[in-house]
Amino acid sequence: MPLDASIEPLTIIDALKRSPARIASKYFYDNHGSELFELITRLPEYYPTRTELEILNQFGEDIALAIGQGLTLIELGAGNCEKSQTLCRLIQPSHFVAIDVAEEFVREGANRLRSAFPGLITHTVAADLAVPITLPTGVPYSKRVVFYPGSSIGNFDPADSLALLERSHALAGKDGALLIGVDLVKDPAILEAAYNDADGVTARFNQNILRHANCLIGSDFKPKHWRHVAFFNNSLSRIEMHLEAKTTTVVHWPGGERHFASGERIHTENSYKYTPKILEDRLRQAGFGQIDVWMDARRWFAIVLARTC
Repeated sequence: MPLDASIEPLTIIDALKRSPARIASKYFYDNHGSELFELITRLPEYYPTRTELEILNQFGEDIALAIGQGLTLIELGAGNCEKSQTLCRLIQPSHFVAIDVAEEFVREGANRLRSAFPGLITHTVAADLAVPITLPTGVPYSKRVVFYPGSSIGNFDPADSLALLERSHALAGKDGALLIGVDLVKDPAILEAAYNDADGVTARFNQNILRHANCLIGSDFKPKHWRHVAFFNNSLSRIEMHLEAKTTTVVHWPGGERHFASGERIHTENSYKYTPKILEDRLRQAGFGQIDVWMDARRWFAIVLARTC
């Protein structure tokens, strides 16, 4: 289902009026933003995607044995469905549901997956993960595995991440499970390099949120007037991304405006980094029981299987 366009402008404008101003990270993902993020995942500095795939490749048989065969796979934030291709080869699901905020982009990814697995029944859902999700009719109620790769759970503050895990528990059902990828705490220099790549792709990705906001609320942001800023906040265990005004500027939208001083920032994203203990505690709070963990040799990233109970 598409996002409710009638409430988006108010939501964005209300956040822009705050101090500090914010734009929710879900607005990164228009079609162009989704394409830029796919470029980011292939950058040498951005280790999460390739490290997660390394874990899937190294421990794939163990993960498949723990999950089982012939189930329904539900991917949150599916994007181009690339990681699901690896998982589908391992577990041979009967049904696949791709959920993402970028409707056209995820539909293309699901179509590619259908071509790769001709017998697979696929569904696509355009939805905001911050609210409860209704699955299409025809999706089986039993033997569901919710797949949430890429450590996208890190984009949610602690209370919101718990709420998302609870919604994932509800989607999985009584005999289901959650397979989730999480970025782990490590050297801040490694973390910060991943969000400040030499080619400036992450900067363009960050600035694109202003173009998307212009489309949604009729504002007149000029992305070239804003500087990409990303750093690790050690006390909160998160990477923060901001856009910083290069000079004093005024942004207008229908019925309003905001003055930004030179150096003033708009907070666009948090990416929390977990320890295994914090993640396990949060999963148990959300109602999950048995938990299995697979990590790479450097312990930079983890894939976790949590069963409902």
